[in-house]
Amino acid sequence: MSTNSKMTNKQAKAALNKFKYEVANELGVNLKQGYNGDLTSREAGSIGGQMVKKLVEKAANEMNAQE
Repeated sequence: MSTNSKMTNKQAKAALNKFKYEVANELGVNLKQGYNGDLTSREAGSIGGQMVKKLVEKAANEMNAQE
């Protein structure tokens, strides 16, 4: 693996992590750096579910824009 692909992977991971905190904030879930074992399964699932929903909407919009 080249250095550029590793850098891209790190940037992608950082962007997803930032996105996760933005979504948690929108949902009113107190997500903090490090351990979040105090979250309920519902709270944690709502963060992931909302992330997927937004990513799918973005991909659909991009596909429609290309047509």
